[in-house]
Amino acid sequence: MVALDIDGTLLKWVEGAGTTHEEIAPAVGDAVRRARDAGCHVVLASGRSPHGMIPVADRLELYLDGTEPLWVVASNGAVVFRYPPLEVVAEETFDAAPAVRAVLERHPKALVAVEERGVGYRVSKEFPTGELSGQMILTEVDDLVSAPVSRVIIRDPEATAEDFLALARELGLHGTDYVVGWTAWLDLAPMGVSKASGLAHVAERLGVAQTDVLAIGDGRNDIEMLQWAGRGVAMGQAVQPVIDAADDVTATVGEDGAALELGKYF
Repeated sequence: MVALDIDGTLLKWVEGAGTTHEEIAPAVGDAVRRARDAGCHVVLASGRSPHGMIPVADRLELYLDGTEPLWVVASNGAVVFRYPPLEVVAEETFDAAPAVRAVLERHPKALVAVEERGVGYRVSKEFPTGELSGQMILTEVDDLVSAPVSRVIIRDPEATAEDFLALARELGLHGTDYVVGWTAWLDLAPMGVSKASGLAHVAERLGVAQTDVLAIGDGRNDIEMLQWAGRGVAMGQAVQPVIDAADDVTATVGEDGAALELGKYF
């Protein structure tokens, strides 16, 4: 099984922004399809919602007529689905309200978002253009977290990733796990849920041993996945904690590092 992060692994970052170009380099697309054609299960694993992952699967042309639907791990492992058509197979939820309130006490101007499946996101305020897929539906914060959710995004355009790392350590965020992105972007998820737990579910369903999984990623939300996989490879631009969690490092996303790694085997 080949497990692939999307943003910063398959898609190149837009310089100076927290978004990626919605296009896949030919070398990367070709390498991913060679892995599939060789008989590997290719599984996309991302912090994106299912709504934001389907276009990437389509651009990769991963699904072939007459074959089994793809397995996809979304929302940092909280949602596992098959496609096409979109069928949620497993979903983990939690009560995010206490953690969200604790973060907003310290960052009152922060933006909050919860996935609205098949549509986009319900948000407390508009997020910067390009950071969320689909529609943004303005919703009061209390209504956003009034029921269990699979994932909450908290974003403060006026803060830094280091600010949020310090905040997460300070709060402890009891009852939830968290991931801090490249900017002041905080993902809250159910305790113990990660890309690794989602991929473990898929591997078990496919009968693939953990040792037979190759995973490639670049973000802090890839650390558990890289540690769990039989071979975990960090992209060249990854921050040091991600590199430390990996078995090896490939070239940067700008240098088509994922294609170079896959080209060793396919």
